[in-house]
Amino acid sequence: MNIAFIGHGRVGGALADHMQRAGHRVTITTADPASASVAAALAQNPDLRVADAAQALPDAEVVVLATPFAAVEAVIAAAGDWLTGKLLIDCTNPVGPGLSHGLGDGRSGSQLIQSLLPDTRVVKAFSVYGAENFADSAYPGYGVPPAMLFCGDDAVAKTVAARLIGELGWRPVDVGGLAQALHLEHMTLLWVRMVRVDGHSPNFVWAMLER
Repeated sequence: MNIAFIGHGRVGGALADHMQRAGHRVTITTADPASASVAAALAQNPDLRVADAAQALPDAEVVVLATPFAAVEAVIAAAGDWLTGKLLIDCTNPVGPGLSHGLGDGRSGSQLIQSLLPDTRVVKAFSVYGAENFADSAYPGYGVPPAMLFCGDDAVAKTVAARLIGELGWRPVDVGGLAQALHLEHMTLLWVRMVRVDGHSPNFVWAMLER
């Protein structure tokens, strides 16, 4: 698939690298191809493509949004109609003071994004862990793959997202409609508190066990 990334920091860079190595045509969008962040992404994977949004977004089958949440509204305004009809995978998380939810628990960041892009198919995914686990999703010796929880309101979009999740070594776990994104964002905050505040290893994930 043709996949375009808006945001290519630690999370976006790791996901772009893995998706390209899984066989997809991956482009990171930027207004400054000479930036340090672009150089870092290309040092990790020189086969990534680099283009501005006007070049990358119109032909993209999937757009991955991996910017800081504070940049979301400006990014969406700049992208304009290029996101109409697209599958947008939202990796962002609104974080407020003291690791609180940045939107005050009224609604999720994904729902805000969907309200700004009513004709875009938004799926929340790749959001419940830190960047360490997007760089390396392998947990050998357990007999089960790590779980990646995702949600959205469009069934076809979720099927595509699930396939991408599986290709990157995760077990895709569909938790329901986009209203569930609020709970996934709280799972991210839980992970961050456990790791960044309480000192747990960043190399931990959740798995889904069934019987």
